[in-house]
Order: sequence, then structure tokens, then C-alpha cells
Amino acid sequence: MALKKKILVVDDEVFFRSILKDGLKGGYDIIEAENGEEGIALALSSKPDLIILDVEMPRMSGFEVCKVLKGKAETRKIPLIMFTSLAKKKDLVHGLQAGADDYVSKPVSLPEVLARVEAHLRTTDYYTDLKHSDLLFLLQLTEIISAVRNPMTVLQLIVEKMSNIIDVARCSIVSVDENGVATVRASSDFKGNEELGIDVGKYPEIRKSLDTKQVIVVNDMKNDPLMTSVRDQIKNLPYNSIIVVPVIKKESVIGTFLLSTTSSNVQGITERVNKLCQMVANISANALENAILFRSMKTSSEYFEEMAIRDSLTLLYNHRHFYCCLEREFSRAQRYNSPLSLVFFDLDEFKGVNDTFGHLIGDKVLCQLGEIIRNVARESDVAARYGGDEFAILLPNTAQQGAIDLANRLCTIIHEHAFQGLSDSLITISVGLSTFEDGNIQSFDRLVRHADEAMYKAKASGRNQIIHASVHL
Repeated sequence: MALKKKILVVDDEVFFRSILKDGLKGGYDIIEAENGEEGIALALSSKPDLIILDVEMPRMSGFEVCKVLKGKAETRKIPLIMFTSLAKKKDLVHGLQAGADDYVSKPVSLPEVLARVEAHLRTTDYYTDLKHSDLLFLLQLTEIISAVRNPMTVLQLIVEKMSNIIDVARCSIVSVDENGVATVRASSDFKGNEELGIDVGKYPEIRKSLDTKQVIVVNDMKNDPLMTSVRDQIKNLPYNSIIVVPVIKKESVIGTFLLSTTSSNVQGITERVNKLCQMVANISANALENAILFRSMKTSSEYFEEMAIRDSLTLLYNHRHFYCCLEREFSRAQRYNSPLSLVFFDLDEFKGVNDTFGHLIGDKVLCQLGEIIRNVARESDVAARYGGDEFAILLPNTAQQGAIDLANRLCTIIHEHAFQGLSDSLITISVGLSTFEDGNIQSFDRLVRHADEAMYKAKASGRNQIIHASVHL
């Protein structure tokens, strides 16, 4: 009978030690230490196979204990997992710099702890079923994850390389959020950066893996009782074996690594495939978590950056951002001698709208107007709310006639639009245009001044008109 592996747990909290002891009992011999000094002494005397060490302890922190253990020849090679409730990145870096082999944050998830423990305690015999190419693949995968910054790219690389190294019909990575919504984040049969939402109820093997947090193997899809509910849907599929490996991270299963082998593999899921999938799932755990965080942080970051430069009512660019773009585009037009036009306009008699219908309706009109302007403006144009009921559209690479055409289209659409809340009342605009061409205007603020003056001429001439400022050298 093989001897049990010894695990040293060093933590000043009795409750935490008891949780780990209960979770790891049966498979391992657990040795306990309640402080750093005792932990170092036990590590030297008992030579454990693995050390679990808490960071926050009185007198001697886990960082200090780790440095001591990694500095001694007798304990240097013992795998060491650090546990902490600290969430700051500098604390994670501090722990790894101290020599820790792995890092898990509190509150801990026992399935995650077990997965980490098993990974660090695997002996050389564990890898005998793997081919030399498998080991090279795992090494390459580890290097890719540490080198590639975009985790979504990492996940796609995982499924593509996995499908090349094992004969599979499909290899996918699925994430499941806190609401149970499942999304295929990467798949070997995707043609690009695609994603696909799936109904977990139609995948009983994934559902069971999520519920049990265990690896699920189905070697005969057509007859396995687990697949009874979807028997009709899978009867014509060209494969008959599936392995689902839960990717454990933090307090929950945040995704599954799903591998579907082809029906030509009469052996079903071999021990080699099983082990390789579990190791890849373990390696991809951080990548998958980072992918979800990366996406949400990137989305929120982009959202707040975008909202900082937009008018909150119309969602057009604000006055400040408009001038930043104006200065940049004017400088470019001067440098490359390309035309640049500016459309300046405001609503005719808008004060009467507010006085008659109220400011709430007035705001709704401006909001609808913002949508109209965004639809009329081209992607390269810069549409902004200049202030109050005044608006501006900057038109790069656009000569006088192009600006007039856009202004005519804008006037027609606004005049024909049935604005909500205005009954049968119609909205018209007065428009002033100016165009930089062949060096006729010396500065961007003069471009604005000419368009502004043209707009007031349009108002003075009876409103609902377009006037282009004639500016010559």
C-alpha cells in the first residue's frame, strides 16, 4: 500500500486549518503548525511533500516564512502554496517573489485547493501515459499564457493546439457566469473571434460537471443514461465520446473545458486524453478568469472613457472633445492640403418649444435630434453638441459641395421628423458652413468663427436656411 503524501498546513487560524484538514483528509497526511517558527521547524523535521502557508500571521508573516524555506537546501524544492485574503496585485507579486509556487486567495474553494494540491503532488509516474509531444505542448502552453497579454487569444490557442494534438471533433472552452449563463468563449471550429451562447440544459454532461465540480467522461453517448434527455439530438452526431473538465477558480466553477472525441476512437476517452485535458484545464484556469475580467474591465473602461467625452443628453461629443478633434483635423488638413468643412447649426425658436411644452419635452427633442445627427454623420465625421441647442459637425476631407449636401439632408430629415411630445409642431434649423481649402483659413478658431457668422446670417435671413461662408485668400 502506497504511503500517503504529507501536507504541512501553516496558519494561525484553527478554523482555517480544520477546513483544510477536513477537505484533504483521506487522501493525505496532514501536519499542522500555528505560526511561522513552528512551520519552519516542522518543514525541516518532517520533510512534507507540500506546504500550504497563510500570509497573514502574527510575529512572522508568510512572506518571511516562504523566504526562509526557499533559502534552505532541505526545503527549497518542496512545493509551496500561499493563501491570503489580500487582493492587491503587489501582494501577489510579493508572494511570488518570495518563492511561492502557487497562490490562492481566501475565502478558499475546496475544489480549487484540491485541484492545486493534486497538480503539485503529481509524481513522475503520472506522466507515463503522455507522449513526448504532449509534454512539449504543456510547456509551450505555459509559455504562451505568460507571454500573450490578451487572454482571449490564449483560450483560442488552447483549443486549436489541443485539437491538433488529439484526434477530436471539437474542442471548446465554455464559461458560465454567476447567473448560470453559459458562453462558448473559444472553439476549434470557430473561424474568428466568435462567441456563442448555449443552453446548459441541452448539455447534461456540462450540467453534471458544473453541479459536481468533477470531471465527467461519457464513452458511449448514444447509450449512456446521462444523455437520455438529449438522445434524439445527438443520435446523428459524428462522435460518441465526451470529456468535460471543470476549470476551478476562486469560489466557483467559472468555466468548463469541453473536449469531444470522434467516433472513430473506439477506445473512448483514454487515460492519456483524460490526464492531458485535466492538466490543460488547470493551466487555462487563470487564463479563463483573466478573460472574463479582461472583457468586463475593458468594456467598463471603454464605457467610462467614452462617456467622459460625450454629452450625456444627446450622446454626441461634448464641446471640449470637439475642439480637440478640430485642432487635430485642422492641423492635418494644413499638412496634407486636404479640405475640411464645418457645419454649424441651431434649432429655430427652440425657446418657444421649452416655453410651450416644458423643458422635459425640450430635452427629449434634443435627445432625438442627437440620434438623427449620429445617423446622418459619417463614421469619419465628428458630431458634437456645441452648447444649448447649438450643434457642430466636423467633416474631414470634405469640400464645400459635400458640406452643403450633408446640410441639406440634415435639414430635410429634421424638418420631416415627428418629434415625440411636440404634437404637430415642426422643427427647423439654421445652418452656417465654412470650408478650409487651399490655405484660405489660417487657424481652426477662424474656421469656427466663419461657420458661426454664417449661421447667424441664416437666422437673420428668415431661419430654416443654409449659408456657406465665402472665404478667399
